[in-house]
Amino acid sequence: MKALVFHGTARFSWENIDDPSLPSPTDMIVRVATTTICGTDLHIIHGEVPDVAAGTVLGHEAVGEVVEVGSDVRTAKPGDRVLVSCITSCGRCGYCRVGTYSQCLGGGGWKLGNAVHGTQAEYVRVPFADTSTHVLPEEAANNEAILVSDVYPTAYEIGVLNGGVSPGDTVVIVGPGPIGLAALGAARLYSAGRVIVVGRSAPRLEVARRLGADAVVSHTENPEQLVREMTQSRGADVVIEAVGSAETFELCTRLVRPAGRIASIGVYGEPATLHLEELWNRNITITTGLVNTHSTPRLLSLLTARLLPVSELATHTFALPDITEAYDTFEKASENRAMKVLLNNPE
Repeated sequence: MKALVFHGTARFSWENIDDPSLPSPTDMIVRVATTTICGTDLHIIHGEVPDVAAGTVLGHEAVGEVVEVGSDVRTAKPGDRVLVSCITSCGRCGYCRVGTYSQCLGGGGWKLGNAVHGTQAEYVRVPFADTSTHVLPEEAANNEAILVSDVYPTAYEIGVLNGGVSPGDTVVIVGPGPIGLAALGAARLYSAGRVIVVGRSAPRLEVARRLGADAVVSHTENPEQLVREMTQSRGADVVIEAVGSAETFELCTRLVRPAGRIASIGVYGEPATLHLEELWNRNITITTGLVNTHSTPRLLSLLTARLLPVSELATHTFALPDITEAYDTFEKASENRAMKVLLNNPE
């Protein structure tokens, strides 16, 4: 088969590799129908995730058709269309039993495209298939369901749930990329009173406005003043950091109100300063997290009920063999007005 193989910092190619096999009876092989590129994949390409070994197939999101299952797999059969979760889980360890699948002690966690071959390929082996895949309803189109592999669970769990968004809250989202805009849609599920989106890209801020943001503001236009004006100088109840940089994290600490909450979603490739000399007496809660995907069944139900805004999150579609061109488009997202870039495997 062909796959996108990482060969070290700034080096990757679409090339032939061995077809996947089933080393464990709990494994499944899926023919990838639709996959996508994540910002985390760019972090890997840039050398910011040093644990990823050269020779690894990248990608951790997919929708596809089951072609083979191990003898212990019970939840899906060949021919079923499934969503492949970005997080795999053994389902048995202490962390999995409480839904913290990202910290699985039994061999799961973020493995696809990290520790094992991932989804940017014609076929993918999925470990722990019963707890790491979801049979899709007919109503869930591939180009929509793919957003529930990683984007929406991350925004919902690590942004909205960790941030404790409640009815009437003023929520500020820093970073109007796919994750930030998914957090906007998820915050509306909890009747946020006002949502303010801060960003660098004017086209992405315009998308945020179309998706229902009450206000949008460029990072250069004094977002702190806008938030003060809209909250009677209190600050935001919840600030969701969806970029992963020192600059945006420190901005979030200035936007949140005393006793407010900062939910950090971003993947950090650099240190960020925690100014405890300014924060210690403000009773602020700061959360971080790698998505667990315990919310995937709920989000699939919301998707099929048309309660998740998805149409504007995917802007570009490529054939899977054109993946290196897709990476270039995604890398230059601002120039190309790109959000999520989808890759479809030709029949």
